[in-house]
Parts: sequence; C-alpha cells; structure tokens
Amino acid sequence: MIERIKIYRGYFLLFYALLFCSIPALRAQHTQTSTYCNPLNIDYTYMVYDASRNLSYRSGADPAVVKFRGEYYMFVTRSMGYWHSTDLASWTFIAPEKWYFQGSNAPAAHNYKDSVLYVAGDPSGSMSILYTDNPKRGDWKAVPNILNDLQDPDLFIDDDGQAYMFWGSSNTYPLRGRKLDRTNRFQADEKIVELFKLDGDKHGWERFGENHSDTVLKGYMEGAWLTKHNNKYYMQYAAPGTEFNVYGDGVYTSDSPLGPYEYAPNNPVFYKPGGFANGAGHGSTVFGPDNTYWHFASMALSVNVNWERRLCMFPAFFDKDGLMYSNTSFGDYPHYAPSVAGKKGAFRGWMLLSFDKPVKASSTFEGYSPENITDESIKTFWVAAKNDSTQWLEIDLQKPSAVHAIQLNYHDFKSDLYGRVSGLYHRYVIEGSTNGKRWSTLVDRSNSLKDVPNDYVELGQAKTVRYIRYKNIHVPTPNLAISGLRVFGSGQGKAPGAVKSFNVKRLPDRRDALISWKKEKNVQGHNVLWGIAPDKLYNSWMVYNDDSLHLKSLGVDQTYYFSIEAFSENGISKRTPAVEVK
Repeated sequence: MIERIKIYRGYFLLFYALLFCSIPALRAQHTQTSTYCNPLNIDYTYMVYDASRNLSYRSGADPAVVKFRGEYYMFVTRSMGYWHSTDLASWTFIAPEKWYFQGSNAPAAHNYKDSVLYVAGDPSGSMSILYTDNPKRGDWKAVPNILNDLQDPDLFIDDDGQAYMFWGSSNTYPLRGRKLDRTNRFQADEKIVELFKLDGDKHGWERFGENHSDTVLKGYMEGAWLTKHNNKYYMQYAAPGTEFNVYGDGVYTSDSPLGPYEYAPNNPVFYKPGGFANGAGHGSTVFGPDNTYWHFASMALSVNVNWERRLCMFPAFFDKDGLMYSNTSFGDYPHYAPSVAGKKGAFRGWMLLSFDKPVKASSTFEGYSPENITDESIKTFWVAAKNDSTQWLEIDLQKPSAVHAIQLNYHDFKSDLYGRVSGLYHRYVIEGSTNGKRWSTLVDRSNSLKDVPNDYVELGQAKTVRYIRYKNIHVPTPNLAISGLRVFGSGQGKAPGAVKSFNVKRLPDRRDALISWKKEKNVQGHNVLWGIAPDKLYNSWMVYNDDSLHLKSLGVDQTYYFSIEAFSENGISKRTPAVEVK
C-alpha cells in the first residue's frame, strides 16, 4: 500500500509539474481580449497556384461567414479547410473529415435549418451542393446535382424556403441569378436573370487600378452576397480588383431577390483605401453578437503576387432611411470586439504610438531596413540578416506613453512553404522600458505553439514606456521578416486642433475631387470623410504625412458632403463642419 501511495504521489507531482510548465503556452494561445485589430490574426494557408515558380505566400480572401447553432464558420479561398469561432474574434482551423474543395475559389455557404450548405466556386468545372449537420467534424455529403461554371457563387434561401444561386466575376458580364428547386435536389431553373453590372463611367469607385487610376482596363465585378434586412434585399458586390487599395463592396437594393435592383447612393458601402492595410472587398455579412451585423472582407497585400491577401471585419449598420453602411474609420486600429455589449465594434480610441519613430535592429538583410516596420505600409518590411534567437528590434517612442496593445505583422520573404503546413508556430518576447536600460516584459510568446502571422495582443493593463523591444525566438519561415510592429495607446500631449484651410474642388470629371488642407506640426495624418448628407459621412480615407488627396470614388450624379479630422498619438481633433459639394 505504501509503494502504491508513492506511485500515486509521483503521478500527482508530475501532473502538476507538466501543468505548471504549460501555463505560458496556454496563456499565449487563449488570451481573451476586448478588442480586435485588422488584418485578422488567423493561421492563413500557404497558396499553391504555381509551385514551379516558387511563389510562396500566405493568403486569405473572399470569406463566406455563416452562423450555425449560435456559432460561426468562415470559408476562405483555397484554404484546405475552414475556421470556427464562438465570438467572431478568435478563430480555430478545422481540417474536415471529407474535403471536396481543394482548389475552390470564392466559396459560398448558407445556414439552412439544421445544416450548413456549401458551394465551391470553380469557373472551369462543376460542383455539387455539399452539406453537413456537424461542421466541427466536417463529414460533408453531396447533393446529387451538378451546377456548372459557378464563378464567385452565392447561395441564398429566403424565409419562404425558395432557394437562389447568384454568381459572376467579370469586367464585361453582369451579376446573374436563378432560382433553385430546394425540394428537387436544388435543380436550377432554366431562366437566368441578369441583375446589374459595373458602370465606371458613372460610379468612380468602380474604376480599375490602384487609386482607380487605370484608364484602359475596366473594373471587375464579383463576389455577390445577399443580405435580407427588414424585408429588403441588399445585394453586395465587389469592385474594381482584389489587388488594389480601393477594392471594396457596393450594394444594390431590391424588394425581390431577383430584382429589379437599385444602386445605393452612398456606395461604396465597405471601403478602406488608406492606412496600414487596404481593401474591404469581396465579403460576406453575418448577424453577430449584440444584434450587430459584421462584414468580413479581403485586404490587399500583393507583394509576392497580386493574389496575396488578408482578411478583415467591420461592423455593418442600416440607417433610418434603409441605407446599408459601415464604419472603416481607423479601420486597422484596435476596435471593440463583437462580443463587447453596447459597443458595436466602435473605435477603442487607442492611437498609433509607433508611426515614423526611430528604429534600431540587430541586423539587416539586403537593404530591407528596420524603418519599414514603422512606416504604416504592410507592403514594406524588415528582413534580418539571420533567423535566430539573437535578432531584435527596438523602437524609440521618443516620449513616455501608455501602451495598451501591440500588433506584430510578419512577412513571407522567400518562405518556400506551400499548402497547409502543420506545426507552424511563432515565439517571441516584447519588452518595454522607460530609459532603454531596465526592461519589463509586455508580451510573452516564449512558449507559444500558435501560428500568428498577424499577432495582436491587448496588454490588459496599460504600461507606460518609451522604448519597445522585440526579441525573436522562433519563426517558422527561413527568413525573419516583419512588415509592422505597431504600438497602440495614449500619448501624454494634447490632441491636434481642428484642421484649417480645408478645401474641396470637384473636377470637370465629376467622379473626381481634389481635397486639400493645411498640415500642422505634430500631426501624424488626417481622415477625409464624405457622404451624401451631413449626418451620413459614412466613407473615409486615412492619409499620413500629406496635405492633399485626389479622390476618384464619387458618383457623377450625386451631391456630397465632406469633412476632415487630424490625428496624432495624442488623440483626434474635432471634425470640420460638413462642406456641401454639388
């Protein structure tokens, strides 16, 4: 009996020793936060489009998010699986038992009764409608019905049980729709209805190119997604191209799923052309916590290849006039998480402390300088000369500031990884100091087993520091490359004053406006806001270190109102009174 007790005691002590040792790793993987920050931090899959060219890059795009039994599932282009969440903020990858969607682009998903339905977009072939009543397990089954040439499909089943399929991805053809017979294996009705197509001559934001500047090619219309709200149908669509900073989602409305549809005057509805990470197109809208809609979409990275993308989410709303709108202002700064009651995704108020601040690094490879981590561009990056645990970065915030959160964005520089790679993880430590000599730990990922390409960490309790130091331990790629070490919090100075000499000139091409203002000292940047009424300034463009913006997003026949605000690490100015521009 005594020997048996000794054995049990040994097991008991071993169990607690293992538990104690695992606590840092558990903390690193399961930290609950009240905020989130775009781009979303999920374990993006490495794409395999043309492995012979050795183009290694992560990507997440065209998200289809559905609510099922009070939880959420997100299907993403070519991801070899999908993600699950209980709160729309923390996502876990699911590798399903049966997987039919190896190369599926722009998938469609829909929650109907007690199953999740899925359709893969594949313009070069055919695909059945698939379903499961256990998406966590992923035992997908196929409805024996073939649907052909589904480019960017959207499956929608109305309250009366009538099913519809919408699709289209083209710079020539319109979005199309047709009825499906749900009672007869989703057989498609012979009648195909053309809904609408792009009109770049009237709608400036639908023009192709970075900043809508391409005057030769036409924009692409794609990514249909239908939302029903208060018995009105809101057909969302993406334009003008997924690789551009101006990729966004517009809306047409109708009293019937197959139209006729009317162009929304406040388009584009989801639009984020400025800031660290750009784009808010080809998305889906889901009814989430706290009775708030959330729009998930694609952001452009487009460094290794054009199709290198990340995911984002923004709150979506409907105003008293039935207009669908969003708030993408400070859209890649921390916002309240969907589960925080009463906040509805509002901006947290934590400003960027690290913008254009001096940086030192342990080493640099081939001119990829450390200054790139504070220039607020996801397209530029620092590469260390070696990838080992001696590498570090140090930012001087220049003044003591209260740090609330940190976002660390890794970059895939010659990563040479392809597909869904198991066992990837990042380990690092971030420290803070008031004098550059004595350091305290702010973020401890030293024992993490999690893959965090766009890691966002809320500190919980603010720490007042002047210096921030990143210390590398492990990255899963051959090279240590970082595009942004972004520090958020509160400076100790005064917020900027109201902007002076604000001027808006609508150009002969009425799709364009030239906007200018006086740039004051100690101001990081400005948000230009516009909309179709003084109380409907739903669109915004974040501009750093400049005093003008050539806006090319306007509708020819629409009157607009403009305002502007300045911001710095110390806060945001009052907005100027809205200026009417006919």
